[in-house]
Amino acid sequence: QGNALGIDPRRIVWHRCVDINDRQLRNLVSGLGGTANGVPHEDSFDITVASEVMAVLCLSEDLEDLKKRLSRMIVAYTYDGKPVTCGDLKAAGAMTAILKNAIHPNLVQTLEGNPAVVHGGPFANIAHGCSSVIATRTAMHLAEYTVTEAGFGADLGAEKFLDIKCRTASLHPDAVVIVATVRALKLHGGQPKQELSTPNCEALQKGIPNLLRHAKNIRDVYHLPCVIAINLFPTDTKEECDLLKNTLAEHGFDASFTSVWADGGKGGAELARKVVALCEDPSLSAGFEQSYPLDMSVEEKIRTVTKRIYHGRDVVFTAQAKKQLMDVERLGFAKSPVCISKTPYSFSDDPSLPGAPEDFVVTVREIIIKAGAGFIVALAGSVLTMPGLPKVPAAEKIDIDANGKISGMF
Repeated sequence: QGNALGIDPRRIVWHRCVDINDRQLRNLVSGLGGTANGVPHEDSFDITVASEVMAVLCLSEDLEDLKKRLSRMIVAYTYDGKPVTCGDLKAAGAMTAILKNAIHPNLVQTLEGNPAVVHGGPFANIAHGCSSVIATRTAMHLAEYTVTEAGFGADLGAEKFLDIKCRTASLHPDAVVIVATVRALKLHGGQPKQELSTPNCEALQKGIPNLLRHAKNIRDVYHLPCVIAINLFPTDTKEECDLLKNTLAEHGFDASFTSVWADGGKGGAELARKVVALCEDPSLSAGFEQSYPLDMSVEEKIRTVTKRIYHGRDVVFTAQAKKQLMDVERLGFAKSPVCISKTPYSFSDDPSLPGAPEDFVVTVREIIIKAGAGFIVALAGSVLTMPGLPKVPAAEKIDIDANGKISGMF
């Protein structure tokens, strides 16, 4: 409508959003068909969980804070390099109105009648991986103990929970539960996925260093007490379980085998008692600290996470990422925490490096300012913010009969 803000159509950085996998929408050209259909420019889509609106919703304190954060989100840049925000577009009020009810957490219950507050869903491989601050604080007011989940491995979900969410919301966790399975560790040890039901102590022994690295990060970097929950599968053998528990004990970590999926609450009773014991001793978490200080440069924060949490050797920034780092400094966002988006299959940015790799280099190809969320996103490796279906999607196994009964969902 005249481009009163002087937006450079080559620098529109806001991605459109859709809540379904669609690789065809990762990169496209929009606005074709004449002036009535807009300005032709390169465009793209993110899946909903990667949208900054999701991050903003999950980090907002209340409705007023939500509106302020939405207003700060950068959607484009002008011809002279100045950011254009949702506030500049006078859209923050309408956006907040749309989210007026979405900001309220959802109270549901487990099969055994325990309350659960469910709110938000940013994936930890492409976003910050935690439920909302409002949900966590609501639960803390309603219960003696609040358990919250951070997605994917502790190098992603836990790192972002502790370095971003806890810092933003001034949260101080009392203890950490690291969840693992014998099957996953055998996969990290080199056993083929289709053979994970076959006992293999050798592969398990080779995969345990992956779990140890996660646990040592929690203990030695964040200085928090932790207990390891081993989620049992029917195919796990006594020899495998004994090997895992004994190896963890040799490194000073307590483990509890859980069967909640089969036995309900009683299948996790021992784990619960261990967690409560850790929480009841505040001295154990007194030394909690983040993995990096905010006064580091964004580049050094990314290097610090790579070296301290991933155990990589260094970080390489593409020419595009280096230019974007300069924009971060120029625009005054250098003191923000970082949100590294990478594969969940490896400590590195290479999904083909399982276990506990060392001496690898992480490649950051793009830096994105999330001014509303309050952090800087670093896209590492080939991680994508719009997934696509695999060659054989799960949909091929789903069917429905004449009575409406659906099969193949699980």
